[in-house]
Amino acid sequence: ISRPDMVVLDCRANAKGQREEDALLENTSQSNESDNTSMDQSPVPPAPLKETSFSIGLQVLFPFLLAGFGTVAAGMVLDIVQHWTVFTEVTEVFILVPALLGLKGNLEMTLASRLSTAANIGQMDTAKDMWKMIMGNLALIQVQATVVGFLASIAAVIFGWIPEGNFKMGHAVLLCASSVATAFIASLLLGLIMIGVIIASRKVGINPDNVATPIAASLGDLITLALLAGISTGLYKELEFNDYANPMVCAFFVALTPIWVLIARRTPSTREVLYSGWEPVIIAMAISSVGGLILDKTVSNPNFAGMAVFTPVINGVGGNLVAVQASRISTYLHMNALPIAEPNPAPRKCPTPWSTFFGSGVNARSARVLFLLVAPGHLVFLYTINSMQGGHTTLTSVFIAFYLAAALLQVVILLYLADWMVNWMWHRGMDPDNFSIPYLTALGDLLGTGFLALCFHILWLIGDRDTDVGD
Repeated sequence: ISRPDMVVLDCRANAKGQREEDALLENTSQSNESDNTSMDQSPVPPAPLKETSFSIGLQVLFPFLLAGFGTVAAGMVLDIVQHWTVFTEVTEVFILVPALLGLKGNLEMTLASRLSTAANIGQMDTAKDMWKMIMGNLALIQVQATVVGFLASIAAVIFGWIPEGNFKMGHAVLLCASSVATAFIASLLLGLIMIGVIIASRKVGINPDNVATPIAASLGDLITLALLAGISTGLYKELEFNDYANPMVCAFFVALTPIWVLIARRTPSTREVLYSGWEPVIIAMAISSVGGLILDKTVSNPNFAGMAVFTPVINGVGGNLVAVQASRISTYLHMNALPIAEPNPAPRKCPTPWSTFFGSGVNARSARVLFLLVAPGHLVFLYTINSMQGGHTTLTSVFIAFYLAAALLQVVILLYLADWMVNWMWHRGMDPDNFSIPYLTALGDLLGTGFLALCFHILWLIGDRDTDVGD
């Protein structure tokens, strides 16, 4: 059974690679346009293998909506828990929110992107290869989650307390324990779900790139926020009775790290990431923490409490769309077997916004499709939040206009950056699967939170206020 499968996959890869190579040529030299369009319409690639705008849209739409409703649920959770004791007494927990929600971008989405690429290029065709790949990748994200959770708590301590100058050891250890435990458990659960999704999408015959990353995102925000709220509340209550619970939790998860390192080192692809893949994950965590600082300072002000419910939504939607695009461009470069880090005869110029969105290549086509999903998607999510009576903000037409402008601007910037960054990294010899998505989703968090805070401030200034805000 596996042989015909492999042949189909192979010819699919070749057909897709050939077609997309034509499209890239068409992008770079407009003079060949007529030849390439005739080549594009040539009968070589069978019809089902051709990814049209419609087929990309259809495959992305369901997971995109699923992911969006996941972020809506996360927003509703954040809206409720922002009034819990631990969030009002230790407001630095807010700084952890984008950094820990960003973990799904840094870890689960890169895991999904790595495994999608491995599946597409035939590295998971035998059961032995598949299990080796899965074990190595799961162990790797546990190491990364523990380290990033620990560093995120340090960032929260620095960003939160240095400006105010009062440092409480109990609160610092509480942040550390909550962050590490949340990161570890969320990554384990999401990693297992991700692997299931990728294996299932291979069996059904849809492109895992279009499906895996948004599903990671949909569950990621909700699971992570629920865990963070639950764990931090439980540990905060423990503070009153004993001083040992929080340090014990920290020590337990840190002590497990060497075991994961040993497992991850056994797989060649994860061994490389274990040594070289730290920079993007840690820098992305720092970028997200700046978004967290904006969130902390904005939501702590009762006038802007209404922002909490929308933050996971705008960050999540931007991150999901850019992760799909980055994952697709990366797979496309891998499938064309364009050599990593070999100086090409014609070095690729910095893409223009025109070529990113209006080129004739398959990546420009998917950028257009993803951009067109933003406004209708957000309107559905806003309506859902409103109908569930979440948040403290009435949906006026002025608010919706500002909100959509912020969301569209965020996604345009992200899709353009994805086109530039993935290609730039490829030519620098870095594997974009491991490096691009953490940066892009973290920038999505920062831009989303920043633009949203700006919206609320502008709306406050022009008098579009709610009397019930913060009630």
